[in-house]
Amino acid sequence: MNVKPAAAIFLSVAALAGGAGGAVVASTKDAQGGTTTATTTTASGGSTAVASATTSSDSKTVGEVYKTASQGVVDLIVTTSEGQAEGSGFVVDAKGDIVTNAHVVDGASAVSVTFSDGTKAKASVVGTDTATDLAVVRVSGVSASKLHPLTLGASDDVEVGDGVLAIGSPFGLSETLTTGIVSALDRTITSPSDKTIGGAIQTDASINHGNSGGPLLNQDGEVIGVNAQIESDSGGNDGVGFAIPSDTVRTVAAALIAGETVQHPQLGVQIQDGTSGGVKLAAVTAGGAAAEAGLKAGDTITAIDGQAVSDADALASLIASHQPGDELKVTYTRDGASQTATAKLGTAKS
Repeated sequence: MNVKPAAAIFLSVAALAGGAGGAVVASTKDAQGGTTTATTTTASGGSTAVASATTSSDSKTVGEVYKTASQGVVDLIVTTSEGQAEGSGFVVDAKGDIVTNAHVVDGASAVSVTFSDGTKAKASVVGTDTATDLAVVRVSGVSASKLHPLTLGASDDVEVGDGVLAIGSPFGLSETLTTGIVSALDRTITSPSDKTIGGAIQTDASINHGNSGGPLLNQDGEVIGVNAQIESDSGGNDGVGFAIPSDTVRTVAAALIAGETVQHPQLGVQIQDGTSGGVKLAAVTAGGAAAEAGLKAGDTITAIDGQAVSDADALASLIASHQPGDELKVTYTRDGASQTATAKLGTAKS
């Protein structure tokens, strides 16, 4: 069994879906010896600065959702020292703040935004958080009538099988709509800075290079995720895409808009899946949350706050859903006996 470091759990073949590095492909080895292909190159703090979801009982057609939501989706042209690349984004408030992926605006010297009606505007980068692959840019000199903020839904309420829509600019084809379902929940993906992003939503909606930063929407037109990566042998859409969950987007975007530094929780362990369920600790960081709670290498975590932990993905998602300073009840086995400890999460280094 290969060790999966908690801060570097890799997909076997993953690619960032377009964005600023759409023309650059780089390969690295993952923790299991596979190749990770990228086209380029959890969070806390801040008050909620983006729209909150409201419950709707109205049944909407795909066309109706697209007609409304597409007005808030934008195309991004990013200029870097290496040239230009294209990605997607969506408006989140009336000030002109737009959420996208951090890898879309990586190294940006200029950002141009095109709205659904063809209006173009310059944008500046408000802030980026590479650990969650999220960024906010802000347009200037744009009439308020051009800004159509999308509503962030609750990704925690999403279920496997839910219908979803993705809107973005695959291969430069702006305002493209694709549809599908939620294929799986609580996946872990790796950010451009080799941090684990927990709680990712897996979808079979067609996502390609250029979709990066665009919204994954539920059938009410609420954003439940930001399309970020695909897993593919060919580098194109194979029906396995991943979106950063909206609950993460909400806190990170709010912090970036407020000019705050985004902080991320850390348990301080390196992990591997247990042979009979749970997550075995391959190493424990001295002075980290787990070490302070008395955990040791060789222990197997079986639950967090009473919620069963079946594998490394589940543990990473649970940790990512908390904030630095939160106290967790960790249930683990050592020498065949079950024990419980309280761990106070630390703050991961950027």
